[in-house]
Amino acid sequence: MRKWLPLTAVCIGAFMLLVDVTIVTVALPDMAAALHTGFSGLQWVMDVYALALAALLLGSGSLADRIGRRRVYLGGLVLFAGASLVCGLADGPGALIAFRAVQGIGGAAMAATSMALLSSSYQGRDRGVAFGVWGAVNGAAAAAGPIVGGLLTEHFGWRWIFFINLPLCALAVFVTLRAVAESRDPGAQGLDLPGMLTFTVGAGSLTYALIRAGEDGWTSQATLGLFALAAVAFAAFVLVELRGSRPMLDLSLFRSPVFAAVMTAGLLTSGAAFSYLMYVSLWLQSAEGMTPVGAGLALVPMSLAAFVVAAVAGRLLHGVSARLTIGGGLLLIGGGALLQAWMLDAGDSWPALVPGLALTGVGVGVSMPALAATAMGAVPPTRAGMAGGVLNTSRQLGTALGIAVLGGVFHAGLADGLDGQPAGTADALASGGAGRLLGSVPGAREWVDAAFASGLRDAFLVSGALGLAGGLVVLLLIRRPSAAPSGAPVPPQATAPARPQQRA
Repeated sequence: MRKWLPLTAVCIGAFMLLVDVTIVTVALPDMAAALHTGFSGLQWVMDVYALALAALLLGSGSLADRIGRRRVYLGGLVLFAGASLVCGLADGPGALIAFRAVQGIGGAAMAATSMALLSSSYQGRDRGVAFGVWGAVNGAAAAAGPIVGGLLTEHFGWRWIFFINLPLCALAVFVTLRAVAESRDPGAQGLDLPGMLTFTVGAGSLTYALIRAGEDGWTSQATLGLFALAAVAFAAFVLVELRGSRPMLDLSLFRSPVFAAVMTAGLLTSGAAFSYLMYVSLWLQSAEGMTPVGAGLALVPMSLAAFVVAAVAGRLLHGVSARLTIGGGLLLIGGGALLQAWMLDAGDSWPALVPGLALTGVGVGVSMPALAATAMGAVPPTRAGMAGGVLNTSRQLGTALGIAVLGGVFHAGLADGLDGQPAGTADALASGGAGRLLGSVPGAREWVDAAFASGLRDAFLVSGALGLAGGLVVLLLIRRPSAAPSGAPVPPQATAPARPQQRA
């Protein structure tokens, strides 16, 4: 069984970095109470991790090609562990947010090297088995995040959602040092530092602008200034990538309508399907009085449906056009969000969301396997690694931007549903303070329920619109069924060796 040790090392890292995207969701109310942070602080705890992943994935892959994938993976594990320790010890929101960003940097190093390490460690049939197990672990991590987070938060405290990473990282480092061989690209060139910097500034400024818009309004000077900075940074990124000798992103790939459609789909899939879950969790725990475990279990219908459908989609949908699998999946995601908006009324609890969550999960399960396969098939083989990196980047960026956009929508909906309550009440509800208000203000139950129903309905409506818009984009841009592969999972032979040829 020694030959499967490299797979074990990579899967431990993949499980941790994906679980940490969702594990925080059910711990947010406890974090808010312990750290005395407000709504925007909670948004940043979620957002900054996804932002760091999105901003540094492509650059981390280039660095790994140059100095060694095993070395970068180990560095990512150590950085992730150290950041997890400090997150667990944080005594204020500033430290927690800062080291969530460091966690994301470590996660980017791990994510960027996983496929290449598996590719260099296995050949033939073993490679197919390895990538199959790795894909299953990715799916299981997304499903396990809320439940694991709930169990740890309820029985040990929210800090243990970070401390649990320490022994896992130690095990992954030990196995990697013993069993994983080093590999690199002999022809690798330097890093695209200007591209990394401009993209990071653009993505961060845009996310911050969206969060500030929810607090200060869309026309405030701070909001407009941040939008302007984001526009300038993204324009600079495009110029750098067009003129640079070592671009981390070949912009000519977007000349393919199929590639452009897949990247749009990746962005909107994450934004529409997952970004509202933190607000649902706040409602379930602070207003409905559910435990962290209960809140995590309430979200299981989505993750379970996605896991089961993804596992069988490749077999059942083999030969079906990616236009239908990706586009249809996004339409289901949008429909699931709209179904939740339609079914949720003031006074309802978690069962009202179950049908919509399950429908959304089906859409995720149908579309996700086809996204990667279609991205790889839409570009030349020498750009397959880059295509995979860009897709992962778009998905993480979709999560970050979705949390910011839906946060503003949710907060505005809360305020609209309060019907004349004192100023600051919406902030208190959005920060997990519903339980305190319910216990101290007579008659609060009626307007608390009305406010959360209003805020969540608005968030679901926007999520539904994003999903439907993404589905229409895919159906319009992927015109020919033969232009992309079917919804089958990505063949490992097509994806794994491509990392060394990421640059122009």
